Amino acid sequence: MKITFLGGGNMASALIGGMLQQGFAAHDIQVVELQESGRERLQRDFGVRAVDRLDAQALGCDVLLLAVKPQQMRAALAPLAGQLVRQLIVSIAAGLRLQDISRWLGGYPTLVRAMPNTPALIGMGVTGLYADASVAAEGREAVSRIMRAVGSSVWLDDEAQMDAVTAISGSGPAYVFYFIEALQAAGENLGLGAETARTLALETMVGAATLAVRSNESAAVLRERVTSKGGTTEAALRSMADDGLPAIVERATRAAALRGGELGLQLGSDENSN
Repeated sequence: MKITFLGGGNMASALIGGMLQQGFAAHDIQVVELQESGRERLQRDFGVRAVDRLDAQALGCDVLLLAVKPQQMRAALAPLAGQLVRQLIVSIAAGLRLQDISRWLGGYPTLVRAMPNTPALIGMGVTGLYADASVAAEGREAVSRIMRAVGSSVWLDDEAQMDAVTAISGSGPAYVFYFIEALQAAGENLGLGAETARTLALETMVGAATLAVRSNESAAVLRERVTSKGGTTEAALRSMADDGLPAIVERATRAAALRGGELGLQLGSDENSN
């Protein structure tokens, strides 16, 4: 499988590095990257072909992975309209809908939309995937294989669900970082040193998340097992519930999903063309 990346930034680099570790051949991977420093880095770090424009060799791929910024996508795709024949197009650009990408490519249909999150940079991401109906099972498996290079993935039945994926996993790492900040600050306010509070907050989050991943029990059951009646954990959880934490999380994720839909409409609007 020959793969060409349009854009060679952090997420593309994470994917390329993971793919090479999984047995993909460097000579089957190409990158179109405008910045000379970026091309030099890609060639040095991964041994892949990196060029400043989509030439015939780069276009002769099985999968064209779109890894440019959403705001730059329309201009980046303009030269490709009418040139695609059999390539599977995979977009990891946040917010962009397949119908808009297809339109910018002159109605090209064979498209997959992917929403990885930032832990993909260390091989621990999760990616939401949605394929156009024209994508065959082989194409879906090819995309799954690529995305396994940076973590796990889930396939969606409706592209509209990508806004929910963005709200939960795309934006989710920021929620976790925010909670770590708050937990560390609480520790410091209780008299712990900054480094001690940071270590306790970070290692507790890592350990609890790992336990949840490895366990067959639900998060609710695991929580109940830690919560002794009349104990310290129960006191803390009751305080969180009284302050409306579940409702706060619900409102926050709904706000993120709503904003994701708005951005999709804005980015895909013809009024934004330059």
